[in-house]
Amino acid sequence: MKFASVVSVFLLTGLPTAHAYDQEISARFRPDSSTPHQNTFLNTTPVSGYCRVYPSECSNAGMFSIRVPVSFDSSSPISANHDDPRQGAMFNVPAGWRTAQVVHSTTGETEVVEVRFIGVGSTYRLHDSVFDLIGVGAGTGFINAHGTRWGTSWQQVPAPCQAFRSAQASAHTFQFFWKTPTPGVCAKRARYAIPRLTYDYLDFGYEMRTPNPMGMSSGRYTGRLVFLVGPGADIDMGDVMIPGDPVLAFNFILTVEHTLKVEIPPGGNRVELAPQEGWQAWVNNGQRPTRLFRDQRFDISASSRFKMALECQTISGNTCAITEVGTGHAVPVDVSVTLPNGMVDAIAQPIIRRPLLRDGSGTALIWPFSYIDRKPGTLHFEVGRESVEAMLDNGGNTYTGNVTVIWDSEV
Repeated sequence: MKFASVVSVFLLTGLPTAHAYDQEISARFRPDSSTPHQNTFLNTTPVSGYCRVYPSECSNAGMFSIRVPVSFDSSSPISANHDDPRQGAMFNVPAGWRTAQVVHSTTGETEVVEVRFIGVGSTYRLHDSVFDLIGVGAGTGFINAHGTRWGTSWQQVPAPCQAFRSAQASAHTFQFFWKTPTPGVCAKRARYAIPRLTYDYLDFGYEMRTPNPMGMSSGRYTGRLVFLVGPGADIDMGDVMIPGDPVLAFNFILTVEHTLKVEIPPGGNRVELAPQEGWQAWVNNGQRPTRLFRDQRFDISASSRFKMALECQTISGNTCAITEVGTGHAVPVDVSVTLPNGMVDAIAQPIIRRPLLRDGSGTALIWPFSYIDRKPGTLHFEVGRESVEAMLDNGGNTYTGNVTVIWDSEV
């Protein structure tokens, strides 16, 4: 018997936007027999920034982080005790879910990816030393000295932001990372004037929701989500801190690598039809069999939709036939299939002795609820009573024919 299983992978990259920093976000679904019920994408984006230093904290928070070379520089000095948060160190990032459409590079099928910022950080840089302040001596300690400049330490995170781990500091720099669990402005007010402030880079922590891969075709899905950066934009650091890049773009690449594999036991491609009790009743007593049949087991692994159909050496209507070579007399063979629990048709009905037909009707769409890993199924072959009578009346000689059962992932 012949089996068709086609799994294709294509690549299509997103087109760049002018004056934008492009960041690739990649994820892959490849079924794993050790975790067959884990039907989710694996984020394959290289980790940088905060989560590279503190991987366990990020894993517990379900967060990934990326460091991008998007810097910010103050366009004017930050005044001491400013009343307007927008005139100082302020952070407002897209902490709510944003959606992007991803498109299959060959079929044009579309799905939706969602992403949100759940953390933001950087290393801020003062262009004067924190020890230049009157009353701040070298023995104060870097973190406490920075806290004097701002009135409170950056480890005391303004709501709605929250702290992660302790920060690192020098006389001119302070490295920080804050959680952003909900949308809102997080701002620090300077206690003393700051002539110039720079953020060396942008660290962001993100959470991603991907579509259900079980209903997706194999291949690459790509899409693009653009965030504007600057005062009043999606990533807003206030009116004073001006970005070096006005756009941060996420280029999503989702790779789906489905499995469709059918294993027939040795010799299983040769099917001999026989009466239920064998041929002895006919040979010894002349008792005619009422039907000829054979059940052939197979093992199937599948992680996505597929279809089944027949191809025939000899056609009989919508099914196949077997033929007596000498006379050319032919009789139809009814072929049906039973698939493992968890596989259903387009209306969620189980596949139990479902007829396999040349036009594929009834088996044009089969879904696994989750990854099926080497579960048993059965092909049922049968010649009915009337056809058996016709075979015996024709002399009861040997009838043969090739029946090709097709499992096809190209749905």
